[in-house]
Amino acid sequence: MAEAFKNLINADVVQQVGQHLHRVWPHFDQKAFRQWALIGLDDLEFKARAQHLSQALAHTLPSDFSQAADILERSLKLIPPVPADHDPDQELGSLQTDDTGLGGWALWAFGEYVAKQGIDHPERALQALHAITQRFTAEFAIRPFIVAHPALTLATINQWAHDPSAHVRRLASEGSRPRLPWGLRLQTLVQDPRPTLGLLQKLQDDPSEYVRRSVANHLNDIAKDHPELIVEWLQTHLPDAPATRKRLLRHACRTLIKNGHPGVMAAWGLGTPFSGQAQLMLNTQQVQLGESLTLTVTLQSNSRQIQTLELDYRVHHVKANGELSPKTFKGKQITLQPGQTLVWSKQHPIKPITTRRYYPGVHRVEIQLNGQSHAQADFDLIL
Repeated sequence: MAEAFKNLINADVVQQVGQHLHRVWPHFDQKAFRQWALIGLDDLEFKARAQHLSQALAHTLPSDFSQAADILERSLKLIPPVPADHDPDQELGSLQTDDTGLGGWALWAFGEYVAKQGIDHPERALQALHAITQRFTAEFAIRPFIVAHPALTLATINQWAHDPSAHVRRLASEGSRPRLPWGLRLQTLVQDPRPTLGLLQKLQDDPSEYVRRSVANHLNDIAKDHPELIVEWLQTHLPDAPATRKRLLRHACRTLIKNGHPGVMAAWGLGTPFSGQAQLMLNTQQVQLGESLTLTVTLQSNSRQIQTLELDYRVHHVKANGELSPKTFKGKQITLQPGQTLVWSKQHPIKPITTRRYYPGVHRVEIQLNGQSHAQADFDLIL
């Protein structure tokens, strides 16, 4: 069985943090830090462990935040010169603590500490997060500063859009996402995302895919509340876009394409209704929880023109009250020649996951072509 995710922050990490903080500041009380940090640590889940270590830091670092931030920064691992063709996404796996200093998951606690203890010292705190994010990520820690000090923080991350570190440039986008998973929701940016649009325009053609993927996810967050802004964005930035930007924008539109938003579908040339017949076949009418369901879709074109189709499917799950709740899944984009018949198959797992509770009963699978329903079939889920 795989090691529990929460155990990435463990007694060994506590030991490493204490040693490196004492290395750069001999007055640091390693024994007291370990005592605070290890109390109840094994009973906590992952995020709570990071918060727990940050409280241990608060008990043992100087009360003067600027002095404490200096100590934290000096304890960080050295960053070697970066080759021009390096991949920061691949680099993440190597950002671990070594003899030169701290890196990796231990630094989640550093970010939590800075977010809490430095909230009244935003300029110094943002400097610390700039250093931390190059060895882990500060996407969670920066969000309280966007709430408490929006003008300063947004001005700072706009400057970071030109930083030589891809980790810092990514933080500018990822840290200001309105709906970042696991992160504090930035409700003001949920309501009005326009303060970050200039930042995203700077970063959408970033040389690093690591950064561009964050921009796509940021735009997808905006799409959930303001689809009209994404339509405007496509009208401005999709024509004559380079291939890298097209991939970014396509990923940014994934939610709206699944939902068949007319303006977005039209921008991608997917607004024309399917002309032809669609048939859906399931390999079985009864599925046990834990098994997979095979979908087979047959499309027959009646058009004299080439048709570009976005094929998605929706599974309508039974809820506790017996009603059906749809969830859209990505299929593929299809180019259908005039008069062509095409068959597409997909295995869909019906397996327990943490984000869904299954209930027995008749479920429905529905095929969507360019956002419109064209075929459906039912199956009975057996628990």
